[in-house]
Amino acid sequence: MNAKQSDTLDNASLHQLAEQALQTYPEALQGELSLICRSENATFMVRLADGNRLALRVHRDDYHQRHEIESELAWLDGLRDAGIQVPDALVARNGERVQTLILDQHTQRHVVLFKWIEGEMPTTEVDPRAFAQLGEVTARLHLHSQRWQKPAGFQRIVWDHQTMVGPHGHWGRWQDAPGLRIEERPLVEQTLDRVSRVLEKFGKEASRYGLIHADLRLTNLLLHKGETRVIDFDDCGMGWYMHDAAAAISFVEHHPRAQEWVDHWLVGYQRVLPLSEADLAVIPTMIIQRRIQLLAWVGSHATTEMAISLGDRWVADSLKLCEAYLATQECALAVS
Repeated sequence: MNAKQSDTLDNASLHQLAEQALQTYPEALQGELSLICRSENATFMVRLADGNRLALRVHRDDYHQRHEIESELAWLDGLRDAGIQVPDALVARNGERVQTLILDQHTQRHVVLFKWIEGEMPTTEVDPRAFAQLGEVTARLHLHSQRWQKPAGFQRIVWDHQTMVGPHGHWGRWQDAPGLRIEERPLVEQTLDRVSRVLEKFGKEASRYGLIHADLRLTNLLLHKGETRVIDFDDCGMGWYMHDAAAAISFVEHHPRAQEWVDHWLVGYQRVLPLSEADLAVIPTMIIQRRIQLLAWVGSHATTEMAISLGDRWVADSLKLCEAYLATQECALAVS
């Protein structure tokens, strides 16, 4: 494995770190920890003595700075004030919502404790109309983004072509995807050349580019008693609004029902915000760019359950999507 991995701590070390972090909060917020998942960060469930639950997020050490995490929480505050159900960070004994633990002279970890959000996570096995709900809530986030006055010092990660799929992308190099052969790289490079030209022409006008969730797929959506709730804003940053359309089908762009899902997403989105012909036309480009970005993610997260679960054909399916994009100037979502 040549790619630098996103986090080299083992689960036992992360659990110990989470225990240490939890001690910085009032006793009423302390409880039994269990690891839920690892991706960019490690997320733990905290089960309190009264049966209630909290979510503890332990950040990796080289992704976000403290002030960037505080900026994320500021947007969450703004969204919550607008009536959108999003995570709510809790305050530690020191009066801060972001805790910083010093591991050694070279390493520190940021930690945030959130209120637990109830809900069921929809999957690709549910009615595709769930994607209409996803599209609608995404449009509400975008509408808020366009109208919201960012506080002084606000700073979040930037998602543009270079930071997504360039040689120094935030998620590593797509060339490091396990199973991608050297002789297959020119196909991806040719695809990215076209993507770059399309996006340069599309531009970054305020109506097209702004603060986005950047990872708003079904796994980050919770449905509860008729309410739609959004979680995991860790990747939120400045990017193309239609990138969130591509993110909606992350990892499953090759699924036979992917086009149906996108169609429903668009129906839900346009209940809130209309889309121009240019917006609609750029979505296939966003989808193939996202898929190549995920090649980089898989390379730098090869030890995670998500990456392992993709199986041996996922890279080959990615290449077929590239071929379809180059042949049709669209992204034929279903591959055979």
